[in-house]
Amino acid sequence: MNGELHNQMWDQIASIREGLDEKTGDLSPRERILFRVLKIGEEFGEVAEALHGVNGTNPRKGKSHTMDDVVKELVDVAVTTLIALESVTPDARKEFEARLQHLVDRPLRPSGGAG
Repeated sequence: MNGELHNQMWDQIASIREGLDEKTGDLSPRERILFRVLKIGEEFGEVAEALHGVNGTNPRKGKSHTMDDVVKELVDVAVTTLIALESVTPDARKEFEARLQHLVDRPLRPSGGAG
């Protein structure tokens, strides 16, 4: 991702977080973090529901979703996670980039090993 697009993405994440902060002004900073992290789980549940819908594995709903739905839900998980990260630390960009680099640099472990 080029620098301009990277900065634009983080600016958009910050903008969404700031809007959420305004709407949840009655919550303490600790409560905001709690509910934003819990929201990641909710969004993951929507990915799982979409995958069930793609495969028709929910007998009550059958084939109710497409892979496009899965993609949209995965983006929601990613954005929700970045908003939560921004809520936890003022250095979200730096922390994200450092952790991503760590994950890129570490060797893949052989299968069967502890994670």
